[in-house]
Order: sequence, then structure tokens, then C-alpha cells
Amino acid sequence: MSRTVLAALVTAAVVVPVSAAARPRIPAPAPAALAPPTTATLDKAYTANRANAAEASRMAAAHGDRTRAAADHAMAAPSRHFLTFDGRGQGLAVEVLGDLAHADRVAVLVPGSDTTLETYGRFRAGAAALQDHLNSLDHRHGGHGGHGSTSRPRTAVIAWLGYETPGTVSTTVLTTGRAEDAAPPLKRFIRELRGVVGEKAHVSLLCHSYGTVVCGRAARGLDVDDIALIGSPGTGADSVSALRTSARIWAARGADDWIVNVPHVHADLFGTTVGFGADPVSPAFGAHVFAAGTGGHSDYFKPGSVSLDNLARIVLGDSSEVTRA
Repeated sequence: MSRTVLAALVTAAVVVPVSAAARPRIPAPAPAALAPPTTATLDKAYTANRANAAEASRMAAAHGDRTRAAADHAMAAPSRHFLTFDGRGQGLAVEVLGDLAHADRVAVLVPGSDTTLETYGRFRAGAAALQDHLNSLDHRHGGHGGHGSTSRPRTAVIAWLGYETPGTVSTTVLTTGRAEDAAPPLKRFIRELRGVVGEKAHVSLLCHSYGTVVCGRAARGLDVDDIALIGSPGTGADSVSALRTSARIWAARGADDWIVNVPHVHADLFGTTVGFGADPVSPAFGAHVFAAGTGGHSDYFKPGSVSLDNLARIVLGDSSEVTRA
């Protein structure tokens, strides 16, 4: 049955038209040429990427694409802080929310399918909700120790759209190809992030949907403290040990998440391996499974949700406060 369902999905992805495939490529400038960031160069990077987004907006408007022009224009606002911006193609963007230069608790969010510059606002909204909740928890409980001190934690959330995400209706969303392409830049980013925040900072990787496949491919040897897999179709690994990481692995799925209907198998179809293997919330996988409430596939960062509260606890290093499923 699982093989039949996967075959049907692949066939549908091949025959259903995807409007983006026929869309003319939007002109945009090359990304700003920047060295890996340091605490001293963050402001320079933010300024350069805002300028690049503004130029991308002008070029998209001249091309007649008002939607992309508006998205780029929003990213050029003085209040936005991008470590990376690339307006070409689907677009790439890595945005910081919070004071990264002084952060000792950092969350890196990795999105799933259909996240592009046009839809980036939804992804960013989740990152902003997390940062707001981190601040509310901190003020409510008086803070936690940072770098071994009794001072309040200093948090930052990073929205990492650092790869070309697959379309939900496509063959690529059923295979690890895009994840394999995304793993090296994610590994490189984490190395660069450590260069900014230092080795003592607590870094959490929060991966959603197809983003969990990306994190599964990047996990081996990755210098992060926690990896949370939410709304996952599987990681391509059969167990936590197969991820080859020292990070603590968390997993959660909302009660109304449609991802539960995705078969957790590998299958050879049309010469390609599709499917992502074991269910990360299954006992056999070995993750720390936490409560995600009644939410659906897009609700993990919804303000007031059980899942958002637990994700914030993971980021703060309050593992004992995370409610288990």
C-alpha cells in the first residue's frame, strides 16, 4: 500500500502542471560579496544586504513583477537584518531577529517546501513569534544563566532560507535531492554562526517539514546542541543514531498535521528512491518526543500554542520544562 501511495504521488507530481516552472526568471543583482560575518562586521552585512534587496526590488518592478518587487522592498526596510540575501530565482535569505552579536541562545529555523521570497513572510512570522515568546518567557521567569552566569539569556532567532526549497506539488519534494544540495550550505552557515556567537552559546536547529530532511542530511558532526524535527515526513535516517550527531534530537507532530498520512518508507520508483524512512515521532526512532497540541502542519509556531512553548524551552536549554507527548 505504501509503495502504491508513493507511486501515485510521483505520478501526480509529474503530470500536474506547476505554474512556477513556466514563470519567467526575475532579474536581480548578484548577492553582495561579503566575508564570513563576525561581531564587528554584522552591521556592514546588514547594510549591504538591505541595499541589495532594494536594488532587487527596483529590478523586479521594472520587469513587471509587483509581487516580488513588494517582497524585496519589505526586506530592504531599515529594521531588517539579513546575513544573506539573493534575489535571483526563488531567492535566498538568512535573517536575524534579535541581537546576534550578544546572543547566548540562538535558534536557527529551517523551512520546508514552497518557501520562496514571495512566501517568505509566512516563514518570518514563525521566527518572529518564537523570538517574542522567548522574550516573554524570559521576563516572566526572571531569566536563565547565560555562559555560566546568572544573567538573563540573550536570544536571537535566525530564519534560514538558505536553500532552494522544493514545490509541494513536484517530484523533488519526495526525494532527498534538494536536501543533499542544502546540507553543505547549512553546515557552512553553522560554522560561520559559531564564529559570531562562540562555542559556549546554545544553538538549536528547528526544522519543519521538508526542512527536517535537510537537517537530517546536515546533522552528522554539526556543531549544534539541539535539533528539533517538527511536522516531519522522515529524515532519510532510520534512527537517531543513524544521524551521527551529538546533538539532542527532539520530534513532534500536531494532532491535525496531515503529514501523518505520508508513508514512512523508502521505495525505488522510476529509478529514483522516494520517501524518507522512519517516522521521527515513533519510539523506534529514538528521539525525545514532545507535545505539539492539536495544531496542523503550519501551526508549530502559532502564538499561544503548546508547540511554540516547547520549542522556546528547547532553545533556552530548559529541557526539563518541555512537556512530553
